[in-house]
Amino acid sequence: MGLVNERKGCRGLRPLYLKEFQSGSLKHKAEEVWERLGECRLCPRDCRVNRLEGELGFCRTGRTALVSSVGPHFGEEEPLVGQFGSGTIFFAYCNLGCTFCQNYELSHLGEGRECSPENLAGHMLHLQAIGCHNINWVTPSHVVPFLLQALLLAIPQGLKIPLVYNCGGYESLETLLILENIVDIYMPDFKFWESAVSQELALASDYPQSAQKAIKEMHRQVGDLWMDQNGIAQRGLLIRHLVMPDELAGTKEILAFIARELSPHTYVNVMDQYRPCGQAPVHPRINRRLHFAEYRQALDWADQAGLLRLDQRRSLTFLRRT
Repeated sequence: MGLVNERKGCRGLRPLYLKEFQSGSLKHKAEEVWERLGECRLCPRDCRVNRLEGELGFCRTGRTALVSSVGPHFGEEEPLVGQFGSGTIFFAYCNLGCTFCQNYELSHLGEGRECSPENLAGHMLHLQAIGCHNINWVTPSHVVPFLLQALLLAIPQGLKIPLVYNCGGYESLETLLILENIVDIYMPDFKFWESAVSQELALASDYPQSAQKAIKEMHRQVGDLWMDQNGIAQRGLLIRHLVMPDELAGTKEILAFIARELSPHTYVNVMDQYRPCGQAPVHPRINRRLHFAEYRQALDWADQAGLLRLDQRRSLTFLRRT
C-alpha cells in the first residue's frame, strides 16, 4: 500500500491508549507492570532485582525515572517532526549501554534528574500544548512502569497525541504485550546481526535474537507506518539502523530480514551518522567515522532487499556532504 492510501486510511485515528484508558485496561496494565519492579524483568537482562526497595540492576534505575531533557526535537525522522517537532522526553541510563553511544553522558553516566509520574504527565501535556505532533519517549525500556503511571494522570487532563516508543530494540516480549494498544508508533533500533559483535559492543550476546523477536511483535501490533494527510506519522513501525564501520552491524542481513520477515513497506532510516563516541576509541575497528562507500553500499543493500520506504532526508544529506 502506498503512502497516499495510507494517509487516507488513517484519517480520524485516535491514539490507542485512549480506548485502553476508557476500558480500564490501562490501569490494570499499569498495576501489573509496576509489580514487576519488585523482581525486575522488564527487559531481556532479566536482572530480578527489587527496584521498589532501591536495588539496582543493569540499568541503574530504581523506583524513579531520571529525565535528561524535555522539548521539541527537529532532528528526528521527517514523519515525526512535521512543522512543530517531535515531543521528546530523554531518559537517563539504558538497558543496553552501547560502548559507542552518542548520548554517552545520558546512557552511561546517568545525566538527569528524578522525575515523578506527576511531573512526567506535566511534561507530556506541555509538549502537546506547544504543538508537538507526538510524545517521543527516548530510551524508555527500563522506565515503562513510570510511563504508564504518568499516562493515567495525563489522559484525564487531555493528552491525545500519538505515543512514540523510541528504543534500542532490546525488548522483552512480556513488556511489549503490556504495551499493546498503548503505544501508537514503535521506533526501535536494529543494531547488530551477530552475537559476538553485540556482546563486544553492548554486553548483550542475545541482542540479535531478542531484537528480531521484539521487532516482529511490534510490527504485529501496529503494522507499517501510517501517516495523515500532512505526512505526520500516526501509527505503525519505524526502524532505525546505524551503519557501522567495517560492516560490523550486519547491515545487509538486517535489511534483508526487515523486507522478508516484516514488510517491504517498512519505513526504515538507514543512518549515516556513526562517529566514535563514548568508549569507541578502545575498539580499533570502530574508532573512525563512516566512509562514503560504506554508506553507499548500505543503500544498495536496501534496494536489493526490496525495501520501498527509506527515510530520504538522512541519506541525501550524507550523499551531498560527501
